[in-house]
Amino acid sequence: MEKLMGRHASYYYSFFRIVFGFMFLLHGTQKFLNFPYSDKWSGIPSGMPFVGGTIEIVCGLLILVGFFTSFAAFIASGQMAVAYFMYHQPSGALPRTNGGELAVAYCFAFLYIASRGSGPLSIDSIVRPDKGTTPY
Repeated sequence: MEKLMGRHASYYYSFFRIVFGFMFLLHGTQKFLNFPYSDKWSGIPSGMPFVGGTIEIVCGLLILVGFFTSFAAFIASGQMAVAYFMYHQPSGALPRTNGGELAVAYCFAFLYIASRGSGPLSIDSIVRPDKGTTPY
């Protein structure tokens, strides 16, 4: 079993990156396009939500397709850290009690993706074969 997991680990990682990129992208599309639909949507955001939504769309798409993945994931990780400390941490010290669990999870998932790179299922692995499939 260990040999099977090891042999396919880079593909499992690529699926991890794709799923997190897609979910992050949806946060941005919901802010700008109300997709997926929310009855709480109040129109195109302005100010910090506009900046956040833009980062979510651009970085989410780049992470999803695996293009400039490390850079995009680093920016996304930083955005999630800012979101946590600006919007969640003032309500309490622990993510479980202040509603910031998702922000913390995204922050560290993107930090991992930034350190790991694109993986084999990516545009980076096609454009720059020596960068996209680099193991740990």
